[in-house]
Amino acid sequence: MKVLAEREAEDFLRKYVPVAKSALLKKSAKFWKPPFVLKLSSVKALHKSDIGGVKIVRHAGEAQGAYDSLVAITKKKKLKSYGIMMQEYVEGVEMIIGVKRDPSFGAVLMVGAGGTLVEMIKDVSFRVCPISNEDAQQMLDELKTKKLLYGFRGRAKANVAALKKMMVKISQLAIKHKIEELDINPAMVNVKSAKVVDARIVME
Repeated sequence: MKVLAEREAEDFLRKYVPVAKSALLKKSAKFWKPPFVLKLSSVKALHKSDIGGVKIVRHAGEAQGAYDSLVAITKKKKLKSYGIMMQEYVEGVEMIIGVKRDPSFGAVLMVGAGGTLVEMIKDVSFRVCPISNEDAQQMLDELKTKKLLYGFRGRAKANVAALKKMMVKISQLAIKHKIEELDINPAMVNVKSAKVVDARIVME
């Protein structure tokens, strides 16, 4: 099995679906104009939020401190192989898109409420891969939190068509590339687009 941590996973997915712009930082790298996100990338720290490995930089004066705090985490956790990524800040509805390989059904696609809501409410829907656009719509319709995508309480309606397109493409990739596991959490969906913000892939 081959595990693709965030940087590798995003580079792979970028060929097929929209992925948030990012750059791997070096000590001498210049920071972008805020807002942006700094993230720890390591196969030994796949759940970055649990260890404080994600920092949103809203003002230029926060950038170096955020970077230094991520480096401190790598030392505390004794992560010898790691990277620190700078990524565009994307707002929207947080969704999770996943793939699991079932012994009976093969690759199965999952979609649901993403971000911190994943463990809290476990609002997800499943289909055997590959799926159609109609399947994608049915999966979204099964979610309790689907209202968030359709302008709940005055919010702008998210680009559901872009989200469905991403779901269909991921379901096809699961078959083509024999993906054992895939976690996109979150995929951020807003008025303009649906973009992968964080990903992990396990391949045969």
